[in-house]
Amino acid sequence: MTSAALRSRAWKLLEMVTTPLLPSDYLDLVSPLRAGADLRGRIEAVHPETSDAATVVIKPGRGWRGHTAGQYVRIGVDVDGVRLWRAYSITSPTNRQDGRVTITVKAIPDGKVSTHLVRSTKPGTLIQLDQATGDFVLPQAKPAKVLYLTAGSGITPVMGMLRDIEFDDVVMVHCAPQPQDVIFRDEIHDLVADKKLRLTEVHTDADGMLDIARLDELVPDWAERETWACGPAGLLDAAEEHWAGHGVQERLHTERFRPSIVVAGDGGEVTFSATGKTVDADGATPLLDIGEEAGVLMPSGCRMGICFGCVTPLRAGAVRDLRTGEITEAEPGALIQTCVSAAAGPCDIER
Repeated sequence: MTSAALRSRAWKLLEMVTTPLLPSDYLDLVSPLRAGADLRGRIEAVHPETSDAATVVIKPGRGWRGHTAGQYVRIGVDVDGVRLWRAYSITSPTNRQDGRVTITVKAIPDGKVSTHLVRSTKPGTLIQLDQATGDFVLPQAKPAKVLYLTAGSGITPVMGMLRDIEFDDVVMVHCAPQPQDVIFRDEIHDLVADKKLRLTEVHTDADGMLDIARLDELVPDWAERETWACGPAGLLDAAEEHWAGHGVQERLHTERFRPSIVVAGDGGEVTFSATGKTVDADGATPLLDIGEEAGVLMPSGCRMGICFGCVTPLRAGAVRDLRTGEITEAEPGALIQTCVSAAAGPCDIER
């Protein structure tokens, strides 16, 4: 008998002994990060960055394939007995010697996962991981001049880039309410002191929101620079209009944490038929958020219409795509992305 056949027979015997569990279930308890297991990570540390943001250090399982600077990773976190998925930018360099990766999370009001990670997560916690993804990345050929335009937690993917590659001429314009709200502020100012970065901080509590036209004053050669911008929708909308107005839109690369909401409908009563829950919803809140607030287990990923991790059958009624205003009506086989769809009247989704 061959060694492969012996291993197969031994495994079947183990399955008989461990039924109703599988041998892999026991291996998961002993070695959850082993090769061949579902991809997981172990949280090893949580380091505060500001009063409402923290960097989470993760040891990924052996199936982790690495990342490119600027990409994000989807993580699955158990909160109050429910597994919730969120996407966070990776802030560690690609060549970190210990093989760990970091995400930097800002706790947002009513944010179940972000608040849990910043306030409550303990070292040793196991989380689910997907492979890194995203196209908000640097090109293979180094640009001669770079501009990073960021606000709030939009600095996180850019920090991954700054830690990964040095440029000869790089400028950053970053917005935050107050100096103490600037994530990574000490490290960024160290880069400035080492003449590796030129920085303009806009403190919006004192200075107001950044007028994109001020770039002519702050960065006179902005139109010549390859630009990566990440932050609130208002900033990115203004940047896209500004770059397009000057005919240099191909030099602007943006990363949105939430989709731009173009059209809001009238809302309606939403039925989650699998769980029997019915709630009233407005026409501007994604069905993903409506379901989570009602305690319905809602699969999700990027939360901005990219990964299709939230696709759900629409059984009845109609929904509106918040990005385009397009109406989708229920018909056999109709599927919707709950993260970018809102109720356009009464509807029933299969959750």
